[in-house]
Parts: sequence; C-alpha cells; structure tokens
Amino acid sequence: MLKAVVGHSNDPDTDVVITEVLEQCLTGLAGMKPQSGILLAGLDFDHAEILGCIHQTFPGIQLIGGTTDGEMSSVLEFQQDSLILILFCSDEIEFHAAVGRHVSSDPIAIARKTVQTAQAQTQCPTALCITTPESLTTSGLSILQGLQQALGAEVPIVGGTTCDQWQFKQTYQFFGQEILSDALPILLLSGHVLWGHGVSSGWTPVGKKGTATKVAGNVLYEVDGQPALEFYRDYLGDIRPSPAYRLAVFEPNRDSWYMRTSNGDYDQTSGSITFFADIPLHSEVQVVRSNRDEMVNSARLSMQQAIEHYPGTQPTVALFFSCTGRMHVLGTRTKEEYQVLQPEIPAGTTCAGFYTYGEIAPLRPNGAAQFHNETFVTLLLGVE
Repeated sequence: MLKAVVGHSNDPDTDVVITEVLEQCLTGLAGMKPQSGILLAGLDFDHAEILGCIHQTFPGIQLIGGTTDGEMSSVLEFQQDSLILILFCSDEIEFHAAVGRHVSSDPIAIARKTVQTAQAQTQCPTALCITTPESLTTSGLSILQGLQQALGAEVPIVGGTTCDQWQFKQTYQFFGQEILSDALPILLLSGHVLWGHGVSSGWTPVGKKGTATKVAGNVLYEVDGQPALEFYRDYLGDIRPSPAYRLAVFEPNRDSWYMRTSNGDYDQTSGSITFFADIPLHSEVQVVRSNRDEMVNSARLSMQQAIEHYPGTQPTVALFFSCTGRMHVLGTRTKEEYQVLQPEIPAGTTCAGFYTYGEIAPLRPNGAAQFHNETFVTLLLGVE
C-alpha cells in the first residue's frame, strides 16, 4: 500500500497558509500516520513557523523540501508564492531522509556521505532517491556525481534545485525542522516501489553541431576552436544570447541531449558565455530555439513518457519538476503546463511539484541522472 495526500494553499499569511495545508492533509489521511513528506514553499513565508507546525502535527516525520519559484498540485493547479505539503504513508516502502551541510565545500564527498547516512537507517537496498538541493553555491553536476557514486548506477535520482524567485542571492533547503542554505536534502525510498519518469523540453536544435573545445565549469569559451559568441552569432547575428535561445548538450555517442541555459552573462573580449550548469569538455553542442506551443505541450509529453515507463497499472503519486526559465519564456501561459498534462494523469493520482533552477532526472530508463535546464520532469510512484 502507498497512500499520498497533498495540502496546497495560496494564502499570503503564514498562520493561515499552514493551517489550511495541514487541515487538507489531515482530512486526506483519515487517521493514518505519514512516514515522510516534501514541503515546497514560496520564499516569503515564515518557514520556521511552518516547519514547527508540521512537526508538532506529525512528530518524527522524514521531511525534506525547499523554496520554489512556483508550485503546482492536484488541489490548486499552478500557483506562485504558495505552500505545498505532500505526505506519504506505506506499509511496503521505507522512507529515510538525510542532509549534507556546507555542500559547496566538497560536493562530491558530502553527497556520498549524505547517502551513506540515509542508508545506515535501513537494511533494505535503495530503490529511488528524491532530492531538493542547493542551486547557487555549487555545481549541480558535482552533487549528482557524488550521489550516483554512493547509490550505484542502477538507482535513479530525481528532483529539482531550490529557488529564490530569480534573485540569485540565497535559496533555502528544508530538512526536518531545519532551514538551511548550501545544503543537500535527500529522501531515499526502499522496498517494493514502482516508478516511471518522463523528460521533455519542447525546444528544437537548429543549425550545425559543434564541439566544446574550451570550457571552465559552467563558462563556455570556445566551440570548434572559435569563441562561443561566434558560434551563437551564426544564428543570432549581433544580438546577445536571448532567453529564447539555449544550448543542447549531446550525450556521447547518442542522439539524446539535455539543456543548458545561459544566465545572461557573456564577455565580448573572450567571447565566453556563462551557463547555469557545467558543460562537459569535448561534448557536442547545438543552439536550440523555443516555441511556446511546443514548450507547453512538452509537459504533456513528459507525463505520457512517465506512464509509458511506469511498470504497474495505477500510480499513486505524480511529482513534477519544471524549470523557472520556462516561466520566463512562457509568461502568462505557464499555467497551461499543468492544464495540458492534467487529462493524461491517471485517475486518483495525487500530484505536486514546483519550478526549479535545475531539474534532475535520467534522460531515459536505467540511465544515470542528468542535470537539466528548461525541462519538464514527471515522476510517477506506486506499488504493485
């Protein structure tokens, strides 16, 4: 058995919002005791008060989460500056949370240690990892590398990095009753959990591919030996890289690719462009363009992929992770993402998700996790 309930309120007052969310959850639980949960919160709430109320209501709950740039659920669909709490109960799945602090000091080692701390709480092998890590202080790729090293290549990692409403100053992560920054919360699922996921962007590669010949982390200096800005100018002319253009990074020897988004910083002297996440040296890259209709439809495609990959007949939970960069391109159409996938959601499925600075998921089933930008990720969970 796996049961999930969600509470979602858009009231701006902290006292009211947590009261409404907890009332919705308690009604849905109907007396059952949740083992774990994920809290997704707008930036301006009193997070300490919210966490205190949750743990007073559900002592000892295994809780992770963080601040967002938009939220969505089966209760209120798409919202901004709202609060979501999703709770899990199961007699077949174990949930164990852990957190890595000061993750920027050594992201790979701290990620490995965080997994080991969570796994030490159970004798069952890990089936899935959900995470809501820091996004501004360190490399998401390094965090993923450490997590995957500790978990093994066969364990999927899915989640999204925390946000601060496009301020890029400080994001917050939740673990238990703690409010942290520069942290890595994880929730490990063990037991007979079934899962399926989908990844789609709605962006289209254009023009020729090139090879990233000079890179320093998330700064791309050269493509095919030429300044990165020259590579873009083939498609943009003298216009600076705009929000409508991103970069596709292709996996070695594969047609599959993931997105990288420029943060708007570029250097005319060196011809370099800075992105939100690392670009592997010698990887193939290609400029991509957006189409709002295709972007909206990609949310539906993500759900369809997840259903196709889900090995059971009836998932219990759908978790969504969409990029805040998509919001800046879609504008008032952002609400359509949830609306177009809603008809695809299996009846009775509890849904929750948020807008992130970076999405985490394998590109395909049984693949290693990738760090994505501008992407919509769906995760379905259930039991046999």
